[in-house]
Amino acid sequence: MPDTLSESERRRLQKLVDQTPGPAPWYWKTFPAVTSRSGKQYDWTYHGDQGSLAYLVTLNEAGKPNDPLLALNTYCTPLPMPDGVFALWCPEGRSMIRLLAFDPEKLQPFVFEEVVGWFKNSTDRVFSKTEPLAEFEFSSELPEGTHEIHFPPEFASLQEFGVTAARKAMSDEDPACSVFIVYPQAGLIQVLPQPWFHSGEYEVGKQWITRVTRDPVSHRLIGDGFRIPAFCLNEDGKSVAAWL
Repeated sequence: MPDTLSESERRRLQKLVDQTPGPAPWYWKTFPAVTSRSGKQYDWTYHGDQGSLAYLVTLNEAGKPNDPLLALNTYCTPLPMPDGVFALWCPEGRSMIRLLAFDPEKLQPFVFEEVVGWFKNSTDRVFSKTEPLAEFEFSSELPEGTHEIHFPPEFASLQEFGVTAARKAMSDEDPACSVFIVYPQAGLIQVLPQPWFHSGEYEVGKQWITRVTRDPVSHRLIGDGFRIPAFCLNEDGKSVAAWL
């Protein structure tokens, strides 16, 4: 049976979920602030849902939305990092998760004409004139359990973050999504299939889990998704304890 949560506890957890970064372009307002080593501020800009730049999200120096430095296609989720850099994760093909780190001060500006007409419809998730500081890929088909993974040292300051990815299901009752808790600092990835999310209960594709984070108080995973209410998982990280 679901846990019984007080109204104040529900509000607290919902606020944590609302502040958790989610994928572009839908959650662009949740993207973490970017500040360079020298203290320069950068903004994320959403270019609306009409016209040649529809659904495009770009990074630019504060106050310079027409001088983009980085463009994100759908499903990219930026992550906060210390030391004046930032990271993001995104799906790569059908079976990989890609992790990238950038130094904003090294990014070179480009003109919108360089992405108009192809970027939105392409499989490229990120557009930049500058190579990332580091990048890394891991399989989204890793089996359930905890896996030792060697991450590039540039990601060592990332202690923990959550990733969601579709999971191959052999039947309507098989989990259609897995949650990955990634620990670059420790060199570990924990894979948690979600048996409650399956095509027998949900319209997979129209509904999907978009973001998860950890409640610092209970240490349980919380999250939400498209057409899915916010939830708190049980201690096993694989079943719903309560809906928010």
